[in-house]
Parts: sequence; structure tokens; C-alpha cells
Amino acid sequence: MTSHSSNSFFLLDERIQRFLWQEQWEALREAQEAAIPLIVGADQDVIVAAATAAGKTEAAFLPALTHLLQQETPSLIVYISPLKALINDQFGRLERLCEQLGIPVWPWHGDIATSIKAKFTSQRQGVLLITPESLEAQLCNRGSAVPALFARTTYFVIDELHAFIGSERGKQLQSLLHRIEIAIKRTVPRVGLSATLGDMSLAAEFLRPGRGNSVAMVVSKSEGGELRILLKGYEEPLVIPARPALVDDTEVKEAADEYEGPPEPQMPATIAAHLFQHLRGSNNLIFPNSRREVERYTYLLNQLCDAQRVPNEFWPHHGSLSKELRLETEAALKQKEMPASAICTNTLELGIDIGAVKSVAQIGPPPSVASLRQRLGRSGRRKGEPAILRGYSIENELGGKSSLATDLRLNTVQAIAMISLLIEGWFEPPAVHGMHLSTLIQQVLSVVAQYGGATIGQLYGCLCALGCPFNGISKDEFVTLIRHLGQEDLLVQDSSGLLLHGQLGEKFVNHYSFFAAFSTEEEFRIVCGNRTLGTLPISQMLTENQRILFGGRTWLVKEVHEEEKVVVVEKTRRGVAPAFAGGAGRTHSKVRQRMRELLEGGDTPAYLDSTAARFLSEARHSYERLGLHGTSFLDLGSSVVILPWLGDDANEFIACLLRYHGFEAMLADPFVEVQKGRRGIVEMIQALKQGISPERLTDLFSEKDNLQREKWDWALPDTLLRKGYASQYLDIDSVTLWTSALSLK
Repeated sequence: MTSHSSNSFFLLDERIQRFLWQEQWEALREAQEAAIPLIVGADQDVIVAAATAAGKTEAAFLPALTHLLQQETPSLIVYISPLKALINDQFGRLERLCEQLGIPVWPWHGDIATSIKAKFTSQRQGVLLITPESLEAQLCNRGSAVPALFARTTYFVIDELHAFIGSERGKQLQSLLHRIEIAIKRTVPRVGLSATLGDMSLAAEFLRPGRGNSVAMVVSKSEGGELRILLKGYEEPLVIPARPALVDDTEVKEAADEYEGPPEPQMPATIAAHLFQHLRGSNNLIFPNSRREVERYTYLLNQLCDAQRVPNEFWPHHGSLSKELRLETEAALKQKEMPASAICTNTLELGIDIGAVKSVAQIGPPPSVASLRQRLGRSGRRKGEPAILRGYSIENELGGKSSLATDLRLNTVQAIAMISLLIEGWFEPPAVHGMHLSTLIQQVLSVVAQYGGATIGQLYGCLCALGCPFNGISKDEFVTLIRHLGQEDLLVQDSSGLLLHGQLGEKFVNHYSFFAAFSTEEEFRIVCGNRTLGTLPISQMLTENQRILFGGRTWLVKEVHEEEKVVVVEKTRRGVAPAFAGGAGRTHSKVRQRMRELLEGGDTPAYLDSTAARFLSEARHSYERLGLHGTSFLDLGSSVVILPWLGDDANEFIACLLRYHGFEAMLADPFVEVQKGRRGIVEMIQALKQGISPERLTDLFSEKDNLQREKWDWALPDTLLRKGYASQYLDIDSVTLWTSALSLK
């Protein structure tokens, strides 16, 4: 440690300095140098934004632990993580340092033994590593003990801040922190850590609602070294052969012959062969865009390992797999003896320590630019090694009646757009808008549990007043909500005006599932013998003798127990990927606008292979042939496709607005399709320019529209459900700007 060049190093406790010497640190990282002076005094909120592996965790904990050591009375750091696995990781990283410092570290989540939790409850000092759901459980179940439990708190450290912003879980976290501060009657400094924050001022407002301008910022610009990118194109033929060939290997072809049901697409097998050829022998992360595709590619790569008679190096990782199967994959990546690559969803996108990986493979466009940046941060972490991104884009062959999406090669164009924005350093700003009324209902019920009852004034003051997490809710809206919760038997009011849980409310709050603000699908448990393999969403229809892929292996369904939600399986040789729910995120307007720029441009990025370059050329030719330069409307005869090149939230508002004005409009990702009827493009433009007054916004939706997206939306009165949905899922400002430029000529 070249401590003479570091002022921040000398702000740390001597015992921590000695530990860094022993660990042979050469120097503090840029983020650590900047963050230590801001955090060590425990007198302000701080956000530390830096690339993956830039030392953000140490940037927070080294000064925070220094502050703890300087206190005359024992104190507490509360570290909040979105993932249990991340807590387990941080426990491993902190335990050795804190053991030398004499500071206890307490992991706390559903898998932690009750005895450990009891010890923390009695001591209430050191470092508490906890999830929002476990924090919620403490406020609900031990309400009267909350002031004593958190009385010594000196910091809230929130890891992976970007994973919370804009979500129900993030709104819940804001509320929990605010409620703890109310209980202990003082403000606790908050430290937010993130690798991906597109707009620091919005992130600061999330960290400290109402006082975002007081949050100190540490933004580390050191992004590492060289970045190498290759985007390969693959074309799916119009006529798919009945026998998909994985590679030129008899055994694998025989296994492919055993597939039942409709023929599988060819290109995944071709991509798997490329991955197998180029990734074997090193550690990598492979990101398809769904759990279904994770299963498909794991199976294909396992088959290739079997066919070549080599040890398997490819492991699955997604949220429906059991904890044991996920840990197997994480352990395979961490150990040094054998190379391993994970085929994964965003479960390996956050900061779980899996060591350095050589490259990241992205199949199809990523969910967002921020997500791609987070994923790529896993590669190139060793000194002198480049970060490597391999992109794979699949397009259908042109010919016949190909779709507009195929003509414009939208998968490839979107992937190029996102990569170009990544290179420029842009990524999506935090989505801080939205009323989050579902989580407000949960928090109302939680506050009533915490205090054993509350008046409507107390609830509003705790949750919705100035500086509170839900301060966009008016008093009239809140009264409407509380009355409706009474009608739903979630709340009752006694003669003194105190609000208590109704029978239904008590039933919900007393069940462990209450502590999560987000909704989870009911799922089947997949069991083989005495081992649970994981879970499948209940929306997936399963029948006896059906063959499925799960955990990268093939299984035969033997029994389906509906009531117990259990599926008994045994190993077999063939299967098809189950249709998991879920998919990519909502695309930002900046990405779509970049797509249009690419279609109207002439340059071909050097990182495209010949097929991907051909896709881009064909897309530009189709764009020109269809006459899309200078217009946002494509007349197809019976219908009109509107191409605003805006994000999903804007497109949804356009479709709602046109339906409000009597048109038959629907989303046709990434565009809007409108049936012409007796009215044409001019009338559509007139309707869009007319817009809708703010007070009529809830009229955009009909009774048939399914607006219930979140866990407690079913308990909202219709007017608030509509208003809440509009606040969260419609981009009115972008559409207003776009329509103002439309011409009626």
C-alpha cells in the first residue's frame, strides 16, 4: 500500500490500515479515495457509483467500520441487499476483517438459523446484513421492539441501488427506512452503492426522498481497459427441417431425432456449437433472455459435451432452480481447478462474487443498456485483460410474407443500438415515477401491525406527508383508499377511530408471504426422488408422460399433484424447454431513437460479422423501400402501423389515446398497429394531437383492460387503479413532444 500518496488511507482506523497492509493492497481505488472522507463522519447521505469490481463495498465499509470503532458505545451498520446470495457473499468478505476488529457480522434472511438471529437481537451491534423482506418482518412482528433494535444504527448501506429504484420493492425499502427513522426519532445516514445509475440526481432523490439535493455523490469514471465486441448474425430458414442437427455427430443427431412435438428452431443449436467451440476452457457468462432459453442452451451445450466425451463445463442459473442447484453453478464458477460457464438470467447480473470471467455472451438484445453494462462488468476484471462481449442475433429469413419486424431486422438493429449507446457511456436513467399504490397498501397494513393500530392521520403522516415515500398521494386519494380497504375487509375501524386489521387483513399479514412487496406466481415444485430440483410457474401446463428440460437435464413427468403443487419426475433422454413466464424489460425511447438513426445512417460498425452486417444492410434497404424516411406512418391497406420510435411506455400511451378516440389500436412491439375502418392517417394524427386532458386520464382504460400488475392491485378502487397504472406505465411527456411535431399534410 503506497499510503504516502493517499490522504484517505490515514482517515481509516489503524487496525483497518494494518489489515490492508497484510492483504498487500497496492493502493486505494478511485471510488474508495473519494468516498472515505464523505462517509467516515456518518453525517451525510452518499451515493457511490462505480463500475463492477471497482471496490464499492470497501468504499462504504472501510470508513463505516472506522466510525464504529471510534464510538464509545457499540453501534450498528445495517447493510441491505436485494439478494440472499449477495448477503452470503458479503458475509464471507467482511467476516475476516471484522473478526480482527472485534466487530460481529450478522447475516439475516430466511435461510439463517434462528439462534444467530436471537444473538443479534440481544446484542444489536456490529454489521447486520439483511434483505428488505426480513426488515419488513421485524417491523411487522416486533413493532414495539423496533426502537431498541435499531437505536444504535449509524448507517444504512444499500447495495445494488439500481435494482431497487422504480420497483415496488424499492418503494417498500424507502418506506421501511423512513419508518425506522420515525421509530428511533432521528435521521440515519444512507449510503447507496451501484454500478449502474443513468441519472445521479434521480438516484439521489430515491435515496433521500424530498432532499435529494443534499446527497453527496461519488462517481468513479475508471471503467477499466480495453473492450472487445463481436456481434454475430444467424438466419432462421423459412422451412425448418423436422430433424434439428446439433453438430456433425451421430449420437447427438440420434438424440435430436427423439424430440417430440413441433420442430425446434435450428439457430440455437448453431449458436450453441459456436459457444462450445469458443468458450470451452475458460469461465464465461451466457445470457439468453429468458429462463426457457437458459434451459434450451444448457441442454444443447450439455449434449455437445456428452457427444465430444468431455467433462461438462456449462451450468444453468435462474430463479426457478433450487438453491442447491444455483449454488452448484456458483461453486463451479468460483473454483479454479476446472473451467466453467454459466447460462443464466439476471440472477448473475448483480454483485454475487463468482470471480472473474473471460467473456460475456448475450443472445438476442439485452433487456436494457444498463443491464448489458452490468453484465459486461463481469468480464475484463483481471489486470491487462480486455472485457469481451459476444453478441448473437437471430433473424428469420426474408421471403414470403415476412413481417415488418423481419424486414427491418429489428433484433439486430436493437442490439447494435444498445451496444452503440453502451460504448458512448449512456444507459437508462432510474425510473423514479409512479404512485406505487400496491406497495402503499402493503405499508398501510404493515404500519397497523407495527403499532397495533393507527389513525388515518397517523398513517398519512407516516407514509404520504412531505418527505415521505408516497408523498405524491393527496389526502382525498388516501381517504378513498382507506375506505376501500375497509370494504375489502383488510381494515376495520373501532369506535375511537383507530384502524385495525380486518379478518382478511389479519390473515394476509400473519402469512410469511406478506413481507414481500412484489408478486410471485404460484409454482409447482419439481421433485425427483427425495430431491427438490426447483419450481415452475403454475401458468405452465404440465401433464403426465410429458418430457421437459430443467436444470439443463431432461425429465419425464410421472405424477402431477395439483393440490400440493408438486410434480414428480424421473430422468429421461429427451425433452423440450418449459414455457416460463417473463421476458425482456420495457425498452427506453433513447434506444428506439438510436435504432432509427442506424436505419437512416450509412456506417457499418466494425464489430459486426458478415451476416450481422448483411442484416443491417437489408434493414436499411427495407426502411428505404417502405418509404419510412420522414414519416411515422406506414399504410398497409386495412391497417396503419405507427412508428414513433419511442419507448414501450410511450407506445402504450399512443395505443390508449387512439382507443379513447374510437380507433381500434393495439401494441405491435415495437410499434402501434391501428385498423383503418372509415378513418385514415389524417384522422389518427388529429386524434393524437387532440390528446386528452389530465383530469380525464383514467378514461383511457376500459373495464376490460387488465391493469392489475402488482401484488395488491386487486385491493385498489378502480379510479386509483387506473390512475396508478397511468403514472407508472404511460410516458405522456414523450408522446406530447412527438405529436407536436406531426404534420397533417
